[in-house]
Amino acid sequence: MTNPFKIILHKYGWVHLSLGLFGNAAFFIGSLFFLPALDDLKMLGVWLFVVGSGFMLIGALGRLLVDFVEPD
Repeated sequence: MTNPFKIILHKYGWVHLSLGLFGNAAFFIGSLFFLPALDDLKMLGVWLFVVGSGFMLIGALGRLLVDFVEPD
């Protein structure tokens, strides 16, 4: 009998890539909010940095699991 965790991990590995891409997009948009013309949005930029880096970390850790956990 195969381990359902391993099956789900490999079948839905694209989820980790999507999380990483969302994190990258949030990080990029957050960096735009530090431009002088958008000074009022600086605090939102800080939060987008925090959220974006969190999603990038989750995506990278998930990808690490996909690469190192072999299916049965």
